[in-house]
Amino acid sequence: MSPIQHTFDTLAPGDEIDLGSRQVTEAEIIAFARDFDPQPFHIDPDAAEASIFGGIIASGWHTCALTMRLLVDGFLSHADSMGSPGVEQIRWLRPVRPGDTLTARIRVLEKRPSQSKPDRGSIKSLTEVTNQAGDLVMTMESFVLMGR
Repeated sequence: MSPIQHTFDTLAPGDEIDLGSRQVTEAEIIAFARDFDPQPFHIDPDAAEASIFGGIIASGWHTCALTMRLLVDGFLSHADSMGSPGVEQIRWLRPVRPGDTLTARIRVLEKRPSQSKPDRGSIKSLTEVTNQAGDLVMTMESFVLMGR
């Protein structure tokens, strides 16, 4: 684990952290979907071609999982994270296709110190995921508990 760079006290509303990028392959889109979201436009190239998407697309849940990996590698592994009480909102705005390179960024929206536990606080953040063209493909508002 990397040294702690981010705590509740070091972050402020408006702070942005780049989380890095990852390319998505058709093989991993199909493998994920076969296990977790086996709809035809995720797993069958012919059915996907005939669908409204015109080809294989990643499950939104796969996009979430890829984003989580970027979030852990780019932020949480360097933060005094105590887990998350949940996600407030996820929006899948554009399909993620084989060959897309996803880039994610997190922005601190607000923070609140715990009233009952002074060693921690809650950070509300917006995670934005774009493709290689800069198109927004997913947004997620979520919370993380962080040590002070």
